[in-house]
Amino acid sequence: MGGTRILILGGTTEARRLAAALVARTDLDVILSLAGRTAEPARQPVPVRTGGFGGAKGLARYLKDEAIDLLIDATHPFAARISANAVDAAGRSGIAAFALCRPAWLPVKGDRWRTVRSVAEAIAALGPSPRRIFLAIGRQEAHQVNAAPIHHYWVRSVDPVEPMLTVPDVTYIHAKGPFRLEDELAMLREYRIDAIVAKNSGGDATYAKIEAARQLGIEVIMVERAHAAGLPAVETVEAALHRIDHLASSLMKRGV
Repeated sequence: MGGTRILILGGTTEARRLAAALVARTDLDVILSLAGRTAEPARQPVPVRTGGFGGAKGLARYLKDEAIDLLIDATHPFAARISANAVDAAGRSGIAAFALCRPAWLPVKGDRWRTVRSVAEAIAALGPSPRRIFLAIGRQEAHQVNAAPIHHYWVRSVDPVEPMLTVPDVTYIHAKGPFRLEDELAMLREYRIDAIVAKNSGGDATYAKIEAARQLGIEVIMVERAHAAGLPAVETVEAALHRIDHLASSLMKRGV
């Protein structure tokens, strides 16, 4: 393969869709990077690199060693560290870069959202009385509920939470989206959930729990995204493809 060399920092549905849209392009050489945190990641349509880079300096070194022309940050909206590293590495390398970040969810009529800035703040917001909590924040920060052992938790994640939580009442649910509205409604009713803790990740794959909470009148403690300076961003795969075409054309004209 030859042409413009692209590194996609992935792990999201959008990253996989973007890679699939580019796989047949003979003018592009695409590599998809995965952090390796998921035990059984989905099959990807392009060559994959797995594991960390060793911070911004390591990523910058990789970009140089692999002669990458374009860096695309298509990581999860809450993957703040790798996104910050992408900004730093792109600046160090002087290469073109942009982010593909799905838009955040917005509350609509009927939602009972309480917005917070962190998972720790969300757990504190549950209050001092025992509640039945559906925790939908992934496994990386699930341990923060150990600070509030009074509640009964249902914790959903793709892979097992390790180490296991120390709270006395916890049920683990291993599942991977997308999730259907009817299934989310049934689950929330079965477990008699009275509050959901969720991150505002956006997208369609996990939105059903938010719609289900609205229909059932359940409170959602919503962890909002941090607002930090980042790369120029697009919100859709289609917009990303348009930007790639523009940047690839510019690189060709410059003889890069």
